[in-house]
Amino acid sequence: MTVHFYKYQGTGNDFVILDNRDGNILLKEENIKAICDRRFGIGADGLMLLNSKAGYDFDMKYYNADGKEGSMCGNGGRCLTQFAYDMGIHKDSYYFMASDGEHEAEMGNNGWIHLKMIDVDTITEHQGDSVLNTGSPHLVKLVENLADLDVFEEGKSIRYSKTFEEKGINVNFVENEHKFIRVRTYERGVENETYSCGTGVTAAALVFAHNEKGFNRIQVQTKGGNLAVEFEKIDDNSFRNIWLCGPATFVFKGSIEVSSD
Repeated sequence: MTVHFYKYQGTGNDFVILDNRDGNILLKEENIKAICDRRFGIGADGLMLLNSKAGYDFDMKYYNADGKEGSMCGNGGRCLTQFAYDMGIHKDSYYFMASDGEHEAEMGNNGWIHLKMIDVDTITEHQGDSVLNTGSPHLVKLVENLADLDVFEEGKSIRYSKTFEEKGINVNFVENEHKFIRVRTYERGVENETYSCGTGVTAAALVFAHNEKGFNRIQVQTKGGNLAVEFEKIDDNSFRNIWLCGPATFVFKGSIEVSSD
């Protein structure tokens, strides 16, 4: 089976995207894993399908690099919005469905896309770190000397600890520079550090909100580039009108043979 694909990236978080608006693409877990393999496939942190859905501009189906269906991906949502535009769905704002519910997206300036995330009502504490769900579950840990941290080993040890082993968790290490934050993330499903994680960046920004209440805009540096998170802080555990802002860039397109056995 020949599959036509498109490669996009958002601050280094890269995705294979397939146009499945006609509903004809049926991939198995092993197909997706093979496509995402960086040595024997196209190579990506995840794979997304642009699906049709009545009442929405499109539906987002996301799979992790391990081939399993994943939870919400913020960088992926921005890339899929750009892909929808590139496929001829030309709008200034979009309304789409993802695994964690409805989302809005807007075409911003300088190639940036603004993606509205789900509201957050709960931040819990785990051994001095913060745990919250921004469409995907995240642990946020404050560190020093982030550039020298072994994110793979440290992140893996938390993700596979007894508390989180069964369902998994994404682990974000944050260095607070006060005017901005630096974030590096170990992602479940990829089981490695990625160059950027949109829901992780969002989680880190909420934890390090500098105002007591009201509007916040936090600049974030990742290995793959810069992002911004805008939100309204209601109290220490409640946030509304959360927007993840950043680039979404087309890389290349092509076709690949996928086993149908």
